Amino acid sequence: MNQDELTARLRLCFQLRKEDKSLVDCEAYRLVNGFFEELPGLVIDRYANSIVIKNHNRQPESQKDSVDQIVQILTNEIPEIDSILLKTRHSDDPEERKGRFLHGQTLPAEISEHNVRYALDLRLNQDDSFYLDTRNLRTWLRQNSQGKRVANFFAYTGSLGIAALAGEAVEVLQTDSSGDFLALVERSQKLNRYPDTMRIWKNDYFKAVSRLKHSQALFDIVIVDAPFFSHSRFGAVDLQSANISLINKARPLVAHEGRMVVINNSLFVPGSQVIDEISQMSQSGYLSLDQIIEIPPDITGYPSSIRNAPPADPTPFNHPTKISILRITRKDQAKASF
Repeated sequence: MNQDELTARLRLCFQLRKEDKSLVDCEAYRLVNGFFEELPGLVIDRYANSIVIKNHNRQPESQKDSVDQIVQILTNEIPEIDSILLKTRHSDDPEERKGRFLHGQTLPAEISEHNVRYALDLRLNQDDSFYLDTRNLRTWLRQNSQGKRVANFFAYTGSLGIAALAGEAVEVLQTDSSGDFLALVERSQKLNRYPDTMRIWKNDYFKAVSRLKHSQALFDIVIVDAPFFSHSRFGAVDLQSANISLINKARPLVAHEGRMVVINNSLFVPGSQVIDEISQMSQSGYLSLDQIIEIPPDITGYPSSIRNAPPADPTPFNHPTKISILRITRKDQAKASF
């Protein structure tokens, strides 16, 4: 792609986001999803007045010229930006994976999304400390958490739990195995001055679930947003081949007629596999699919900008980040109602 073609491609992507009314009141959104919008391996995100370019190519140097051109186009097309950060996912240098400046030297410490403030550390790790693709889930949590008890497992920096607090949840438990990630959870709570109804718990998922089950804890909403693969001495996560086991670990923590939010972000797991897994679990009569949360169009690309499809068909989901809301019925409560 030559300079003129690249400029035209980026301008189209920028214009589509500018016209997207769902991005009103959102300081963080995707400017370009190169996997679907014809910039293979490159993703460009905006956080307030900073831009993060993520190079996912296995041979990142092959995109150096394109990245240089993109920086020039960004500074011309969006003159108000203060900084551009490049994250090179497959670099041998951990600092390159966390990001180096291509323009400017300052980064925002927070962003606002639909009037909720979230703490940021764009160089915390190879990700950006805030997942843009779960925006619609944060909206669902704001709308469905009033008076509810919420547990957020694999909380990362806790944006889903903070959205539940914004929705007036009476209790929110945020648990993750990383203290660095959880430090941002506390910052976000302070930014919004929410009541002290949130508990932060540094713990492994399997150990935390076991302890909560032993104490007979129950929650109205349980969120399981696991990485596609990880392991510890307490257990292993594998969204491709052991997703049902992961879900069933936390099911006993869901109160009668409660909801379980399950996210499978494995790029190579088709949507049909997730639906088949839910159907298999539904055979007991105590679990059912309540709804699917779609991923917003700045992440998926728009009809006029999409040029490529994901490697595995996510249908009936609209993106490889597959979000299911499950309704849980408890056996003991169901028997008591007969």
